[in-house]
Amino acid sequence: MIGAPLALEVLEVQAGAFRLVGIDLAVRAGGYLVILGPTGAGKTLLLETVAGLRRPRRGRILLDGADITSLPPEKRNIGYVFQDYALFPHLSVFENIAFGLRLRRLPRGELVRRVRGMAQLLGIEKLLPRGIESLSGGERQRVALARALVLSPRALLLDEPLSALDPARRRELQQVLKELHRALSPTVLHVTHDFEEAVALGEEVAVLLRGKLAQVGTPEEVFRRPATPEVAEFVGARNVFFGEVSPDGRRFKVDGKGFEVVSELSGPAHAVVRPEDILVSLSPIASSARNCLRGKVVGIEERGPLVYVTVNVPPLFTAAITRESLSELRLQEGMEVYISFKASAVHVF
Repeated sequence: MIGAPLALEVLEVQAGAFRLVGIDLAVRAGGYLVILGPTGAGKTLLLETVAGLRRPRRGRILLDGADITSLPPEKRNIGYVFQDYALFPHLSVFENIAFGLRLRRLPRGELVRRVRGMAQLLGIEKLLPRGIESLSGGERQRVALARALVLSPRALLLDEPLSALDPARRRELQQVLKELHRALSPTVLHVTHDFEEAVALGEEVAVLLRGKLAQVGTPEEVFRRPATPEVAEFVGARNVFFGEVSPDGRRFKVDGKGFEVVSELSGPAHAVVRPEDILVSLSPIASSARNCLRGKVVGIEERGPLVYVTVNVPPLFTAAITRESLSELRLQEGMEVYISFKASAVHVF
């Protein structure tokens, strides 16, 4: 099974007072594109439109070059894995996976062969006789994937497929999705609000904010070179400044302070420094970082394995350090520290 190229051309979709506007996206045959956005951005609405569950007000949906905008869902040959899995509780795992094949009136032998083959690929062959109610969240997710993929769809839509799983199962299912994509090469459109998921799975990432595409690019481009301040804030850059770039493009000035950058721009601009690119120390350190600024710790925020330390230079900078570093440095609010970062780590736009 190899997926078909999927293209969305200036789609506009209305749902009550909410609108998707000017959605232009292209996914190559066998590609994996992740749509990343917060709750309420319109991610599920976009998938429903591609699936044929909603009709756009304007624009076209092309699959393998053919216009499918007006086709009903059952004629599109697109698989859809819903956020809540939408499995049939009164049917066994086997019957859930076989449901679409029965609608296509496949011969019994072919149907059994395909269901067992897909179940084996997903590691759920032993679950085939069981009822849905007895399954864990991760097992249900695999059944939902099997039901969609057994039909050999030309494109596969995944709506927050890992959101209901605990962290360990989420990592396990991420690997399953990677292996499935490698083995079957479906064209995938996957929506999520989870950054780790987007980076781990997406060949490309499209950021959807308030019904509009804010940026499309590789994970590296989107996370390290955001196109707008809004995208920068959403993807966790935290350090987003508006200031002035010197005429030679080598210095950025904000709040009366300046730091070294590498830019082809000059004049008014934004600058972004990701928290993980900033080093915190108790004294100036010798390194290749061209920026070393002194400031006062004004905030310490513990978030799982990372700790976010806010330092007022001014302006305010937030650095991400490990818990071990926090302990070694014995950081407390009110302490004077130094922050260091490379000029090349600053994205100017």
